[in-house]
Amino acid sequence: MRELIVAMPPHDLLGYIYAQRMMKAMADQSAAEEQCQTDAPDDLINENQFLLEYVHAVLASDAAPADMTFDEAQCAELFELGRKLREQAMLFAMATSADTKDGIFGPDTADVEFRAKSTWVMMRGNRYQVLEGEFYRYVLAPHNDVLEDVYGVGAAYIAEGFQAMANATRSGHAEATMEMMKQLEAAQAFAAAQDKPLADVMEAWVEANAEQAKAAGRAMDDMFRGGVANVSRHTKLPPTLLADLAYQRGEETEFFAAGDFAGTPYRTLPARKKPLIQLGSDYYAVDPCFARDAGYRALLYNLLQRKSDYKKTFEERQKTMSEAAFADILAAQLPGAKVFQEIYYKDPTSKQWSENDTLILIDDVLFIVEAKAGAAATIASPALDFGRHAQSVQDLVLKAYKQCERFFNYLNSADEVSLYRLLDGKYEECGRVRRSDYRVMVPIGLTVESFSPFSAYCKELPQVEPLLGKHAFVSLSIDDLFVLKRLLPTPGEFAHYMEVRQAVAGIRKAHLFDELDHLGAYLKKNRFDQDIAEQLKGYKVNMLIWDGMSDIVDRSFEGEDWETKPFPTQDFPEEVLKLLDALDVTRADGWLSAESHIRDLGEEGRKNLAKMLTDLRQTLSQHPARYFVLSGDGGPLFIWLQQHGQPIDWAKVNDKASAASLAVKASDVVGVVAEISFDGNYHRAQSFAVRIPTERTEKNTSIYEDAVRMAHPTRAINLKQPAPPLGRSKPRRNDPCPCGSGAKFKRCHGR
Repeated sequence: MRELIVAMPPHDLLGYIYAQRMMKAMADQSAAEEQCQTDAPDDLINENQFLLEYVHAVLASDAAPADMTFDEAQCAELFELGRKLREQAMLFAMATSADTKDGIFGPDTADVEFRAKSTWVMMRGNRYQVLEGEFYRYVLAPHNDVLEDVYGVGAAYIAEGFQAMANATRSGHAEATMEMMKQLEAAQAFAAAQDKPLADVMEAWVEANAEQAKAAGRAMDDMFRGGVANVSRHTKLPPTLLADLAYQRGEETEFFAAGDFAGTPYRTLPARKKPLIQLGSDYYAVDPCFARDAGYRALLYNLLQRKSDYKKTFEERQKTMSEAAFADILAAQLPGAKVFQEIYYKDPTSKQWSENDTLILIDDVLFIVEAKAGAAATIASPALDFGRHAQSVQDLVLKAYKQCERFFNYLNSADEVSLYRLLDGKYEECGRVRRSDYRVMVPIGLTVESFSPFSAYCKELPQVEPLLGKHAFVSLSIDDLFVLKRLLPTPGEFAHYMEVRQAVAGIRKAHLFDELDHLGAYLKKNRFDQDIAEQLKGYKVNMLIWDGMSDIVDRSFEGEDWETKPFPTQDFPEEVLKLLDALDVTRADGWLSAESHIRDLGEEGRKNLAKMLTDLRQTLSQHPARYFVLSGDGGPLFIWLQQHGQPIDWAKVNDKASAASLAVKASDVVGVVAEISFDGNYHRAQSFAVRIPTERTEKNTSIYEDAVRMAHPTRAINLKQPAPPLGRSKPRRNDPCPCGSGAKFKRCHGR
């Protein structure tokens, strides 16, 4: 492979590989329109990607020879050799991991080792290209002044450059094609005006339209000579910065050096260290994925090389940025939340002061976030040094987990615990927390860069158990947050997703590759944790893999109009959405619990809830209030609909809710009161605690008697079979019968 690559002109070789890549992508898109894609097309694209990485390695390692000739037959041979090398690398990952019996991760060490090696060879570009600028703007912002000092441009400018770099490989061929067609049409019009063949006037057209001719030449270069990878042309990044990210021809000496794995993917590919290559006076992102995956760490590494006295301040700023990221990026999902950063407490076991990064309290949901600001993973090969990969997992997952564990144990040590801030060397109380106030508590480990697949796989580590026996640990990255904030725009959606996501994090032997697969599964299946649990139980398997669930998310970031297209969402009837919106607008205590209960409903449950809301809402012009209880998916739900402008009789609401809970024999019922106007506008909605009597007394006799009436078969509602609402007055003779039969009341239950 090395000999073939060195012997060919790099621009022609890049042009050929990129053209093959583009044609394959176009063919896959066409096939996808006709039928569902299989794994094969993606695999072929990955082989192409793998070859680009190897081309970068050779160009970085070998000076250009005097004579080079492009040969398409040799290109075909190069593709085949690349496929074989990649295949052998995967077989090696399997063979060398299978015999690992035990290790730092206990009986799962062999699986972790295989994943480390296979991911090292296979996985690239695990981010959406259109979000590159947003990511870089955020993570580089803390260093803006130093970037301006060193490179002459700030974080926003550099972020724009990385986005332009991503755009060039994403849409460069399409734009080049359009430019060539545009100039061809102009030349044809020029020829037509002179009534001459195009070939006869082409020289004259070029002379008369110098700028257009140059544009056509650049487009030709983009299409056929790897110009889409020319970051000097497609970005405005300063040459000093590009030089820091680039190898010169023959500069790299380690990849092909003598020793184990020389010239194989189990050496550290040069693109992991410097993602660009200098060809002539320009800089090229030969491999588009490593330009993104390795660009961030390479940039910061070189920044510190040029500004060594900045190291301490750099680390402090990185820490501050990463600790604030969760609450900052997801601000719209966390309205009114109490956010505590760098909180301290005295560990009840060690009696020493402990620290946690970020505590977020919103309604009855608690997030504890432990941020790791360093690189997501080592660039040392797992084949040469698996220990360093294991250490990465420990540093980025287990350390965060242990810090969360200490805090949860502290929460559990008393009915109420104090939180402290460290000010001028003294610990001062800044708040108090009661564990009993929180229905959901999610411990989170947050990395700056994507840590897939280990982020999703960390639940398999023997050291990672649900905290306090029930709160599973979740690993996320800042990359993930930028996607989650778009596809889960409301607090209720996000909180419910995190509930489901946490439930899946607590299920061992069930594998989804990364956060985007989890998000896709949620959008498609809702309570996919329940589906997974049923499959594990029903199939009695040792491992369950859900693959390709992210496709619904992936498609959201395709196309030039991705920002204006609606993002995928779960399907809710309009009437239920109105209720959810009212809960979100009102945001009274317990609103996230009520939203969670409603969002737990399956398709049938949502339709039944919508029907009951619609039917009873339409009668509010005759009655000041209506109520009903739904039982089925997720437990009973008591709904009180109040005519807007009429006072709410809370005593009656509570009594009816208590009676309904007795009628359906529930130990827990979620109550919701919604104020609605005649036109169907939901003005307010709030949840309330339903008090369920435990024994009959003189004071609550009426509640028990009401419960008996409600329990009558014709007055019960179940999600599986809609029935009439509780508490409705007797229908008139010609009204439709409340049982749902469709007959008039006088001919049905009125007889």
